[in-house]
Amino acid sequence: MTTARRTSTPAESAAARLEIDLGAVVANWRTTAAVSHTKAAGVVKADAYGVGLAQAAGALAGAGCDTFFVARLSEGVALRSCQPKARIYVLDGALPDSVPALIAHNLTPVLNSLAQIAAWQSTARRDGAIHIDTGMNRLGLPPDELAILVAESRTRLKGLNLVLLLSHLACADDPAHPMNPLQRDRFRAALAMLPPTPASLASTGGVLLGRDYAFDLVRPGLGLYGGNPQPSRPNPFRRVVGLTGKILQLARVDAPHSVGYGASYRPAQQTLVATVALGYADGLMRVLGNRGNAAIGGALVPIIGHVSMDMITLDVSGLKTPPAVGDDVEFLGDTISLEMLAADCGTISYEILTSLSRRAQRHYQQPSTEGAR
Repeated sequence: MTTARRTSTPAESAAARLEIDLGAVVANWRTTAAVSHTKAAGVVKADAYGVGLAQAAGALAGAGCDTFFVARLSEGVALRSCQPKARIYVLDGALPDSVPALIAHNLTPVLNSLAQIAAWQSTARRDGAIHIDTGMNRLGLPPDELAILVAESRTRLKGLNLVLLLSHLACADDPAHPMNPLQRDRFRAALAMLPPTPASLASTGGVLLGRDYAFDLVRPGLGLYGGNPQPSRPNPFRRVVGLTGKILQLARVDAPHSVGYGASYRPAQQTLVATVALGYADGLMRVLGNRGNAAIGGALVPIIGHVSMDMITLDVSGLKTPPAVGDDVEFLGDTISLEMLAADCGTISYEILTSLSRRAQRHYQQPSTEGAR
């Protein structure tokens, strides 16, 4: 038998809530600059890893960040509208149909091939960056194209104001991986063959590998938003995101009755079930059903049944003090870290952040003016 004890109306006050600490974003950016002893840019692609492009970039710019990286042309255009003076690099490069917009919005493409270099050189004759592939085998000049560029640099770089040479580490999440020093040394060799130009190799994981990987500019992404790029080590970055939902209903469910869609969970004994106003439409992955956890008052409680679009159910029988309708339930925050949630989902913290929904009410905590540059 299932007996409902208390209910509440799912009003706006009961919706999912996403807390975003922009002061922590700024603090994390300063940490990357301090650790690397060099200039730090801000990687704000994918809507600033889900936390909000305009808000994150605005906070970083207010702290002194004047260089940003995005992936898509559309992201660069959106960022330019709120950051008129910043240097904005577009990692996708200069595709033929994107060149007019790159010029119009004063965006700096990261050129990934000889063809892109030629197109940008002949059309724009302005600032550009070049990506050298040192082992990722994804984007960037492969060794054969790099050799041609080196041999014919006078003609192929004529008219191009080369402002940055960059590469990207494939295994920076593993500090002991041999690919890290291999790529660093390949990058150094490439730099030695090209005209003297500022260089960038390290994203957040590379920053944590040490100063040998910093060069002239580091490109923190995940670390800005509180994620740990090297899960085998303590996280040096402050938490940025908190995701909570409110309890809508509490009910005692007796065996052998079931909970949720598909009757996937059947309690072995009478269980106090909390239904929470948060689901996969709010960014909580469906795979968490019957395997993940939430937290109430710092205590973990298991997710039971499937995660549905708007709601999730928890077994709160083990709490010393039973919760009440309207109480907040944490799914990401001080008790459940990005890495814990990602592990429960069988994914990585990057995907957790970029899956955050726009439906959850967003509440931004602005940076303190103390210590502002």
